Amino acid sequence: MTRSPYDAIAEGYAALNATSLLNEYYNRPAIAELAGDVAGRRVLDVGCGSGPILADLLERGAIVTGIDSSAGMLEQARSRLGDAVDLRVADLAEPLPFEDDTFDDVVASQVLHYLKDWAPCLAELHRVLKPGGRLIVSEEHPSAIFFSDRLSGGDREYFGVHRRTEEWELGGRTTELTFWDRPLHAMTDAFAEAGFRIATISEPAPAPAAFDRFPELRKHASGRFLAFLLFVLVAE
Repeated sequence: MTRSPYDAIAEGYAALNATSLLNEYYNRPAIAELAGDVAGRRVLDVGCGSGPILADLLERGAIVTGIDSSAGMLEQARSRLGDAVDLRVADLAEPLPFEDDTFDDVVASQVLHYLKDWAPCLAELHRVLKPGGRLIVSEEHPSAIFFSDRLSGGDREYFGVHRRTEEWELGGRTTELTFWDRPLHAMTDAFAEAGFRIATISEPAPAPAAFDRFPELRKHASGRFLAFLLFVLVAE
């Protein structure tokens, strides 16, 4: 397995996530709400990073496993969660190291957009889920990406799958990340082709605590903004 670009910025990225509006006050609480009661359920977090979502699931009584392509990010997760949690280096572009029908739920938060082709990964996630199990997906909202590009002077069309490369600098270290942006219909088509039924589509509001931490949100009547799109999918 090749070295992950996140290895270079693991510590800085973990620190950023712990305080950022989009991660700590938006994505993380939205996933926890969609997951609901997970006590006693076996849950796999793919692309678990430094483990904030695993920590939430563990606190709620889930039996958790986390995988990530970055050994550096998993070091951050181990410092948060301890040695008792099952954490493994694994690449979503390759077969997963689990038996069929292993998990009740899988969480894939902000990770599928690193893959040009979702089909092999979704097939693997369906395989390791028990029949009727849930896949909870969080992705960048395709409309937010489209409008951001146009507002910055770009001319990319909304439709189609597009490569996007960004250079990130965190903690005094720099890395280059590649994302694959796709429209909503490409997401839902991929889910259906992999055997998933869409149970929920969510465009969440920030957590209530966000309004104290980021008072500028109060300028908008609803406090809502376009950022991530979340799905609850059922393996059929």
